[in-house]
Parts: sequence; structure tokens; C-alpha cells
Amino acid sequence: AQVKEILIDTLQLSNDVEIDEETALLGSIPEFDSMAVVTVLTAVEETFGVEIEDDEISADVFENFGTLCEFIEQKVE
Repeated sequence: AQVKEILIDTLQLSNDVEIDEETALLGSIPEFDSMAVVTVLTAVEETFGVEIEDDEISADVFENFGTLCEFIEQKVE
């Protein structure tokens, strides 16, 4: 739920937007550009108290909402 809130806030999407595990991110949401990626990652670091290294980031992480959540869960553990 926190990750969805981060995406909605960062991308300035309406709160009633449907986001589930299969929701594609990169290339599918026009607002999700390279600057949004940086902003989302910064918000994730602040919210979950983790540090994300540049070499950990790939297009696979942002393939869909599910892959992003999995990445964050691994960082939090």
C-alpha cells in the first residue's frame, strides 16, 4: 500500500487509478519518466529506511508494479 501511495504521489496520478501487481510501469505510464524513477527511488529510501545503489537499478525492477514491490521487499529484509 505504501509503494502504491509513493507512485500516486510521485506521478501525480488520481487516487482512483487501478494499480495491481501486473500494472506495467516503464513505457506504459506517460508520467513515469527517468526523473520520476529517481523521485520514486528517493521516496522508497526515505519511507523504508533502505539504501539503493545505482547498480541495483534496472529496467526489470520497473517492469511492473509487482517487480517493483518484490525489489523493495528484498531491500527491506
